Amino acid sequence: MARYTGPKVKLSRRLGTNLFENEKGRKAMERRPFPPGQHGRTRRRSNGSEYLAQLQEKQKAKFIYGVLERQFRRTYEEAVRLTGPTGENLLRLLEQRLDNVVFRAGWGATRPQARQFVSHGLMLVNGKRLNIPSYRVRKGDVISLSPKAQAMIIIQHNLDTLDRRLVGWLETGEGGKQVTVRDLPQREHIDVPVREQLIVELYSK
Repeated sequence: MARYTGPKVKLSRRLGTNLFENEKGRKAMERRPFPPGQHGRTRRRSNGSEYLAQLQEKQKAKFIYGVLERQFRRTYEEAVRLTGPTGENLLRLLEQRLDNVVFRAGWGATRPQARQFVSHGLMLVNGKRLNIPSYRVRKGDVISLSPKAQAMIIIQHNLDTLDRRLVGWLETGEGGKQVTVRDLPQREHIDVPVREQLIVELYSK
């Protein structure tokens, strides 16, 4: 399964966002809130080109949701075919990924960890084991922890310690070990630091 395996903190500093939402990245961004490299402190990011700004927004969305270029492009093309603003459609489709739902439920501390849990077959969708992180949940789907996952210390630790408020399109149950997709995500539910209109402008050229 293809995934990004390069330096995470350096990438987060380059794009100005803790993309992988881990503690190491957060601390690095607090200590050095400027791009990496010899001239990072003096680099004038605000004077970059319009293309650079558009490209950076696309890169942010890709790395936050853990999607590589070809899959991201396919998702964008699907968003174009839907009714409504293309940028919002794109973010909604990315939010509906199963690994993102596992992250939103507080079972995974980060999206990469949530992706790993799904890949290892620890999640049930409507009572059936599913190990495809890119599976797109639908309204009415019930996502729950498998018996093996419920016994895992790391998942219980995440449930006990993560102060993550469940987004409005999901509903929790079974003491936090189950979530139901009560509706499809709306733009106000999506808190990722991405300006989706710039992505649309980039692909529209």
